[in-house]
Amino acid sequence: MFNPADPHPVPLTEANLFGVVSTIFWSVMLIVTLTYVTLVMRINNDGEGGIMALITLLRRGEAARGRRTAIALAVLGIFGAALFFGDSMITPAISVLSAVEGVKVVSPGLEELIIPITAVIIVVLFAVQRFGTNAVGRMFGPITIAWFLAIGVCGIGGITQRPDILKALSPTYAIGFLAGHFHIAFFALAAIVLAVTGAEALYADMGHFGRRAIAYGWIGLVLPACTLSYLGQGALLLADPAAFTSPFFLLVPEWGRLPMVLLATAATVIAAQAVITGAYSVANQAGQLGYLPRLRVAHTSESTIGQIYVPWINWVLMVSVLTLVFTFRSSAALAYAFGMAVIATITITTLLFFYLAHTRWGVPAWIAATGATLLVAVDLLFVAANLTKLVHGAWLPLIIGLIAFTVMTTWQRGRQIVTAERDRAEGPLREFVAELHGCRLARVPGTAIFLNRGKQTAPLAFRANVEHNQVLHEKVLILSIQTLPVPWVPDGERLEVDDLGNAGDGITYVNVRFGYIEKPNVPEVLRLLTAEQTEGEIEIDDASYFLSKIELTRGPARTMATWRKRLFIATSHITADAAEYFSLPRHRTVIMGSRIDV
Repeated sequence: MFNPADPHPVPLTEANLFGVVSTIFWSVMLIVTLTYVTLVMRINNDGEGGIMALITLLRRGEAARGRRTAIALAVLGIFGAALFFGDSMITPAISVLSAVEGVKVVSPGLEELIIPITAVIIVVLFAVQRFGTNAVGRMFGPITIAWFLAIGVCGIGGITQRPDILKALSPTYAIGFLAGHFHIAFFALAAIVLAVTGAEALYADMGHFGRRAIAYGWIGLVLPACTLSYLGQGALLLADPAAFTSPFFLLVPEWGRLPMVLLATAATVIAAQAVITGAYSVANQAGQLGYLPRLRVAHTSESTIGQIYVPWINWVLMVSVLTLVFTFRSSAALAYAFGMAVIATITITTLLFFYLAHTRWGVPAWIAATGATLLVAVDLLFVAANLTKLVHGAWLPLIIGLIAFTVMTTWQRGRQIVTAERDRAEGPLREFVAELHGCRLARVPGTAIFLNRGKQTAPLAFRANVEHNQVLHEKVLILSIQTLPVPWVPDGERLEVDDLGNAGDGITYVNVRFGYIEKPNVPEVLRLLTAEQTEGEIEIDDASYFLSKIELTRGPARTMATWRKRLFIATSHITADAAEYFSLPRHRTVIMGSRIDV
């Protein structure tokens, strides 16, 4: 922010230094410590955090009852989730770039190698994703602790040069900077917002680490270390204004700069790993909730279900990250883009939290409104500051978020249209089963399992099998998969069985419930069925599975704009194969097709 190349540089004066350091500290306290660690992390969806958890709570509760405010906030939440995809592209690029840029402090002659080294690290990082995150996870703790201890110790070293920098911990300096030098402080906020990056990641990781562990880690290690580092860099600049080129690495003694560059690179790779995994999780959860097509998901850990790998997302992210690195070529240039994605998501999360605090906890409206007004006002000040960087890169996450939001809402709308068309084509399930009792169909040995969307309509594959093949298996299961807006479903609540009002005919409806984080494995779940539930024992290992494959075409009905129809149909092509998605045995799966106009 003291860089003359900045479109809105902050003059490097003692008063401004105290003001900036104080504003950084109190921004972190308000946004991370108060908003996230103290407040937002108190709301979870069966232990899971992140903006998707808030969206599912809205969908499960108020939005499901049709309240316009909740529905509007849920849509806003989807935009926040869409912005996360932009964050997932920018974070690996800026994190690795900023760490590797430390080599020019160690040896200026190596500056030309920064981009190639960054590109190699990024390619390797994405290439190893398919092997899982266990190895990175085992190193996460020690490297993270070493990183924060190192920056804290270096910060203390800087503070000893100018101990008076500790006065910046007083909020009076931040208030004085903002009130007395607003024409400077306002533009500085666009850079200061980078100090609160990772706040949403803290919340998103709550399901893995737990609120208490995150809170203790933040208060006991991360916050003190970061505060010491900020104060140390401020003290260094007070003592030597020429250090503005790279105050973080210049804070390190010369003998330790190369090890610090290596440690910073390892730490940023871990940070990038976390956001990449987060992108997998968001895409998977969005698919489970109907905002994206089903994507192929590979679970990379036998012990940790949340460790997944989504190939399509992985390679799109890799290409996007490399494009950003080669386009912006420096972390400073990317910083203008990074801040907008972060603060926009934080603002939306804060709004959703206070609404849920009022509707779910019964917090009085005036208290919720007051808290929301104060904290959102702070967030919006940062948003406004970042808007001044719009032409310098802040447009990027907004464009990425808008594209992702358009895809997600178009897919959701398209699914509603296709569902309505399928309902008309399939007809009522109970009526179809009743008609079968009046037909003389050959009953063939074995079990046929027809995957369906619910209990109301007959599977298209079931109709086709009866009408064209004129046969009916001895045992027939109409199976629907329901994804609940909760992370996990216990086995005791996994199955719902219905004989459809005709006991003894060998036709049974089974509804299988999964949480939105779980990987559906249909054959394994069906082993939970008893002979009493299915009117006789069924052989899961010999059962045949029938799927209805839908071919989508652009129809004349004005259900959506033409461009949205094209987008919906194009998006459908990335849908994961249903047999693989539901873990069905290939050699016993039959696919029967039909066509639906959108």
